[in-house]
Amino acid sequence: MNNEDRFSFAISLSVLNHLGRNLYRSFATVLGEAISNAWDADAKNVWIYIDRDNSAMMVKDDGLGMTREDFQDKFLKIGYSKRRNGNSTSPAGRPYIGRKGIGKLAMLSCADKVAVISKTSGSEYVGGVIDNSGLDEAIDDDLVPSDYSLETVDLSKFSDHTQNHEQGTIIYFDNLKDGIRNTVDHLKKIIALYFRFSLIDDDFNIYVDDELVTIDCLQDLIGKTQFLWELNAIEDPFITKIKAAFTDEKNEQKTLDIDSRVKGFIASTEKPSDLKIMGTGEKVTVDLFVNGRLRERDILKHIPSARVVESYVYGQIHFDTLDDGTDNDRFTSSRESVVANDTLFQELLDIIQSPVMSTIIKDWDVWRRKHKKDGDSEDTSITPKERKSGELYNAVAAQYEAGAGASDQAKKVDGWVNDLSDDASFSFGSFAECYIAENLVRKYITDKSITLTQPANDEVTKWRTTETTSKTSGNINIDIRKDDNDLNYLDMMTLAKVVDNSSGVNNMPNDAKQYKPMRDALMHTSLLSSEAKTKLTSVFDNIKARVKNLLSNP
Repeated sequence: MNNEDRFSFAISLSVLNHLGRNLYRSFATVLGEAISNAWDADAKNVWIYIDRDNSAMMVKDDGLGMTREDFQDKFLKIGYSKRRNGNSTSPAGRPYIGRKGIGKLAMLSCADKVAVISKTSGSEYVGGVIDNSGLDEAIDDDLVPSDYSLETVDLSKFSDHTQNHEQGTIIYFDNLKDGIRNTVDHLKKIIALYFRFSLIDDDFNIYVDDELVTIDCLQDLIGKTQFLWELNAIEDPFITKIKAAFTDEKNEQKTLDIDSRVKGFIASTEKPSDLKIMGTGEKVTVDLFVNGRLRERDILKHIPSARVVESYVYGQIHFDTLDDGTDNDRFTSSRESVVANDTLFQELLDIIQSPVMSTIIKDWDVWRRKHKKDGDSEDTSITPKERKSGELYNAVAAQYEAGAGASDQAKKVDGWVNDLSDDASFSFGSFAECYIAENLVRKYITDKSITLTQPANDEVTKWRTTETTSKTSGNINIDIRKDDNDLNYLDMMTLAKVVDNSSGVNNMPNDAKQYKPMRDALMHTSLLSSEAKTKLTSVFDNIKARVKNLLSNP
């Protein structure tokens, strides 16, 4: 490199500072700026090298590179846009990511020193070093750009990375201000999640410490994904991986045909904690991408529904129309979000709210209950009793699940357990109603000091004798019933007759007589026919009303 090549920023240094040297808030976003520049330069490969011990990072690409004029008049010209003269794509036809030309400010100010070298095919390297401590002094002294020149790069420090580097740009970040807190594995997950340029160009590859970043870096998330909703058709290796991991027994998927401008997917995991794949408190969310670049994290924050499903979902929504190649810039100065009141962005939010999320909220509850998981308690498509009965069944049935690698016999048992689901939801709830109603009548009889009839005493004697015989046969010497009261040996029909005999006004025995055969079958854990379920429900509604009326009498 020619030592006489001294470069300077093409903007007032104080304005440069105000524009946003500390514009971006996260290491991932700064890294994203370097990757985006490589994309816009038609690079096929980006190599990222991490030195956590020294808080250093190098980003290298094989893009078109820069000439001396490019470096001075474009790269260091803050506000220079590649899209001038109506250009919206790179020479190779890629949609440009960069717009305003100020994103590089954060990238160039995120470390104590940032060294940049670049070359075009067949040329020598050009570049310089931004010493941010020196730049701070220059800004404080209100120097003009010509009085602050970038330092000359010592190419020997790049020797391991310049060999066979025919063209492209290399950026070295020395002592990153916030350090590198994330592990390399964490960083690979961030890149796999948020830098989805591969959706547009299969030839664009990103490496971390010479290891190619692929969707396999997200295997933990893929394995914990339970349901999938595709938004129109999109070629996405992530979706392909999710589908390949799905089984009929544990997963569900659906394609939503919506506004053709919107593509992507939303998925849900088995537990909210499954979204924390980074090993930190941060969780993956439903994010907005434009031309393959992350533009808004957690887009659902704009349309919160306060429904439980939001704690389980993540996804990627691609809406390239937000960057239509015109001068209408819809992104905030930080480049980390979309201007909230933008009309087109509001159109997108309306689509996400309905039909997308409205459909997902309904599907999620149905699918969760189908797969023996708790659903959305705010969904009123089933009664609270049915929902709680189903949840109780799920908790009990989970003890019999065969699990991964089960034998054919165990899988058969799984099928038997699943077959009981619908009946169990009804029976569990019905048993609870019987349990409460009959015990309330017993308490009422005790409270009113109602004397048992002779038929009732005969029933007590019969069941006491049966219990004694059973205990002897089973060699059981403990007390079975918490309370040895005679009333605890009587069922609803006999209890109703005792009450009716006392008051003569309740008329509960007639309903209890119809109720008895189904109640007895239920207590013997038999599966009821559909006709019996209907009859039990209607008869018990009458009994419940009579019990409520009975209890209301002082």
